[in-house]
Amino acid sequence: MAILKDLLKGVSPIEVSGSLEVSVSGVEIDSRKVVAGTAFVAMKGTAVDGHSFIGKAVGQGASAVICEEMPEQLCAGVTYVRVASTEEAVGRVATHFYGDPTSKIVLVGVTGTNGKTTIATLLYEMFRKFGYKCGLISTVCNYIDGEPIPTDHTTPDAVTLNCLLGRMADEGCKYVFMECSSHAIVQRRIGGLKYAGGIFTNLTRDHLDYHGTVENYLKAKKMFFDGLGRDAFVVTNLDDRNGLVMTQNTKAKVTTYSLRSMSDFKGKILESGFDGMLIDINGREAFLRFIGKFNASNLLAVYGTACNLGRDPMEVLQVMSTLVPVNGRFDALHSPKGFTAIVDYAHTPDALVNVLESIREVLHGEGHVITVVGAGGNRDKGKRPLMAQESARRSDRLIITSDNPRFEEPQDIINDMLAGLSPVEMKNTVVVTDRREAIRTACMMADSGDVVLVAGKGHETYQEIRGVKHHFDDKEVLRECFE
Repeated sequence: MAILKDLLKGVSPIEVSGSLEVSVSGVEIDSRKVVAGTAFVAMKGTAVDGHSFIGKAVGQGASAVICEEMPEQLCAGVTYVRVASTEEAVGRVATHFYGDPTSKIVLVGVTGTNGKTTIATLLYEMFRKFGYKCGLISTVCNYIDGEPIPTDHTTPDAVTLNCLLGRMADEGCKYVFMECSSHAIVQRRIGGLKYAGGIFTNLTRDHLDYHGTVENYLKAKKMFFDGLGRDAFVVTNLDDRNGLVMTQNTKAKVTTYSLRSMSDFKGKILESGFDGMLIDINGREAFLRFIGKFNASNLLAVYGTACNLGRDPMEVLQVMSTLVPVNGRFDALHSPKGFTAIVDYAHTPDALVNVLESIREVLHGEGHVITVVGAGGNRDKGKRPLMAQESARRSDRLIITSDNPRFEEPQDIINDMLAGLSPVEMKNTVVVTDRREAIRTACMMADSGDVVLVAGKGHETYQEIRGVKHHFDDKEVLRECFE
């Protein structure tokens, strides 16, 4: 229970109707969850406007309403607070209600197009191995020191997020590692949180269906670093041309990592195979069970963050040598026929380039690469032909199939992908709309020494068709093919 006046610290109301001394038993942005005593925050979402549900929330017992537009009818006994932006206000209100959880934990955020899940998860696993209770907020799953909490979004809404962080703090978590999506940054879902550190991975084309332009997408990511305090640190990727752009206006201490340039955390791959890589980091060698330059870059970010958090570099490398790839991120399975199948979440042109080039590096020209890939429906259509193009250039055989078509026709998505292929590339490409059959076809094509890449879904255990999620697991299908 809290007093509304206390929840509005840092928020500047434009207009108030009613008492700010009213008791609040909870904060909600979903009117369906409102019960007696709740403060309902009316958000102008991309699909629906929460202002339309103010009456419903009041009818269900809301004691306060925070909105951008006052309703025509005000109910007695309910306090209405008008603010300039409920997006700006909700994070602060939720943070205060849940006891300012980030004042009690060390929160590190990871943002960028690719690598967020791997870096956040490996840091979570590493610091648990150091003996700390830790929390993880990620695309795959949220965890409170080993307890899984299912997730629907990379970064939850502000209320859910603060509730989760509050639980983590209450249960004794010292460190929390969190993916920060561009949507969450722009929509202020992380507003009011205090970060001890921030990590930038890379920036390539993605989510233009939402942001409109690459420049807007870049600005969304940069907002995260602009908001960090003087006592925070940044670990940024010098191998990405936007690595230093992200830190231009940050107040935080900036450190860098790179595989190519002089940096605070410099790495070099000495040897690599499908069982892992021998890597030199700042003059110390370690064998790590990861494959490819993109994973080496992710591991440098992990190493740099752990060092910024005060861990001994040698101790960090020792723990890193025990870590394994994240579910659905360059996940290798070995078939009885002698070929290797790799399941990866790669769903952008750049991510596909990274994975396929890593496979080529390990193969050294021996064996063929057969790629199975699709593109998600109701998302950035402009990346579809590029995904097919990059896959075709780096594969010996390409199978275009369905990913999560959502509310689009699978064949329309496939046609968008095929538009990126030249007549020569089309000769090595087949279309198998059914994803299960596409994976089976790839396994039938593969011989000993070949690699089958199944890209796009990674950890997902469903396929979304016409808004309905059906069970589908790429790894399960591959194992069935092996048998």
